[in-house]
Amino acid sequence: MGKKIVLAYSGGLDTTVIIPWLKENYSPCYLIACCVDLGQCNDYESIREKALRTGADKVIVNNAREEFIKDYIYPMLKANAIYEDKYLLGTSIARPLIAKKLVDIALDEGADSICHGATGKGNDQIRFELTIRAFIPDIDIIAPWRIWKIKSREEAMDYLLKRGIEAPYKKEQSYSRDDNIWHFSHEGLELEDPANEPDYSTLLQISVRPEDAPDKSEYVELDFENGIPVKLNGKNIQPVELLEELNKTGGRNGIGITDLVENRVVGMKSRGVYETPGGTILFTAHRELERLCLDRRTTAFKEIVSQKLSELIYGGEWFTPLREALSAFVDKTQESVTGKVSLKLYKGNIIVAGTSSPNSLYNMDLSSFTTGDLYDHKDAEGFIKLLGLPLTVRALMKKSNPKIN
Repeated sequence: MGKKIVLAYSGGLDTTVIIPWLKENYSPCYLIACCVDLGQCNDYESIREKALRTGADKVIVNNAREEFIKDYIYPMLKANAIYEDKYLLGTSIARPLIAKKLVDIALDEGADSICHGATGKGNDQIRFELTIRAFIPDIDIIAPWRIWKIKSREEAMDYLLKRGIEAPYKKEQSYSRDDNIWHFSHEGLELEDPANEPDYSTLLQISVRPEDAPDKSEYVELDFENGIPVKLNGKNIQPVELLEELNKTGGRNGIGITDLVENRVVGMKSRGVYETPGGTILFTAHRELERLCLDRRTTAFKEIVSQKLSELIYGGEWFTPLREALSAFVDKTQESVTGKVSLKLYKGNIIVAGTSSPNSLYNMDLSSFTTGDLYDHKDAEGFIKLLGLPLTVRALMKKSNPKIN
């Protein structure tokens, strides 16, 4: 027998092409198609049948939705990690988990190769391969987009047509899409020109346009414990159900639609549209609760950590000592982030409608315009003099040296 290959399989265009391509170019080989269920809108029985029909020898479907939320999304949420101030990292955070599942299956099955469908221009090749190398540094990695002669999605469809295999999309609707329980992303077609407005009528999959959302606002109440959401509208709820419900609620109110030109790790810019309704609600609520519970210096430093973590996640560096160390810092900051946040959703907008916490650092005796016992206005005079001492010294110096600007 030849190679034993584990393929990251989604049933989309790229991986549909990869199965017959592997069979033709690595014959004989034993091909295991691995589907990792992270909450995609997929019919996995149909995907299983399709993989076997197009040449896979074995198909493994791994339900990892709860693991995805608890071990990947929640650490990202607690960190407020948002790439370039807009992207909630829906694809980025999923890839390390998918790659880890590929590694586990390769070890269990005694495979000598792992194959993925990421292109040579994108970020996903980095995310997959850094994770694989972190666990099996000597395994052979097959990346067809870096090897084959296919140069476009249109050519990929023609490849299938010549072999009598039905393509998963029509050419005029061949957006490059990725989805999981956290988000739905879209690239390609009219989006390749940043001057074009997205065709939202055909693009959106889990959301409505803000102008098509109801004319009446909708309230959402979230309870957090140590930075993790535990209740929705007063009821205890499990992670998968929570995100499913928030996606429905946010989607029907046009929440979390982002049109973004981003900087890829490989050096080029790309443009995509992201739907992250439930994730946007959670990020907004979590940040508002932190405003009550974290002190000024911790908040300022955590913003630096958040940015660095977003870069690590985006670049596929999840299984690294630095990411783990930064997440440990974040976990420490979350020990006091417990409380309740109320949000009002209206036509794509999230409006904060109240925040409370037993660990709140907001003290009405200090913050109120009414003078309380904890603060003496006279104390501010000495504070300001000391704070402004460098400015005073510099002003005196300039006064005695008029030529200095």
